[in-house]
Amino acid sequence: MAITNLLSSTITPVPFSHTQSLHTSSLFNSQLKHSPFLLPKPARIPRDPKKPSIRAQSKNDDSADGPDRLISAITYFYPFFDGIQYGKYVITQFSPIQTLIQPLVPAIRVFKSFPLNGLLVFFTLYFVVVRNPNFSRYVRFNTMQAIVLDVLLIFPDLLERSFNPRDGLGLDLMMSFDSTVFLFLLVSLVYGSSSCLLGQLPRLPIVAEAADRQVL
Repeated sequence: MAITNLLSSTITPVPFSHTQSLHTSSLFNSQLKHSPFLLPKPARIPRDPKKPSIRAQSKNDDSADGPDRLISAITYFYPFFDGIQYGKYVITQFSPIQTLIQPLVPAIRVFKSFPLNGLLVFFTLYFVVVRNPNFSRYVRFNTMQAIVLDVLLIFPDLLERSFNPRDGLGLDLMMSFDSTVFLFLLVSLVYGSSSCLLGQLPRLPIVAEAADRQVL
């Protein structure tokens, strides 16, 4: 009976003015601000513009330090030493080239002293340097360029073995072809090594794209 009377009784709403609403909102915000359950917002530490930011450097970029430059420059001697025989006509005719190559003669003799030296150097550079992620991409790319350049020497070697004229027009063509191959190797050596020593990235024609595909 009491519950029926409670449910059936009319609830008269209490009027709530706009002033009371603002006072209640201000009181709630004041209590919320001083609540012990809310953590203070951490202060933002200003960044010192003079302090350099630390940034991790990846081994996959094309930057080069001193050792990387030196290793990359040395690798371009490999195809030049392997193809020095194509300069037999140019070297004998031009004394400035003889003077340029004279300091390299001891190293060339050591390289040519054993027939398998070229093959050993090839596998060493490919598996120890190119496929080694501990070396920077700069070193691996330049090494791969030198390897591709040496692999291309197979074509003039096959041409000489299959077509070896003794005189006449055939001999003149062969001399021009050998001289062109040698000069290309010489220019690649000078350009590649000097660029590496200066910290630049040399891109040789014909071989650069093949080297890019091999170096990830």
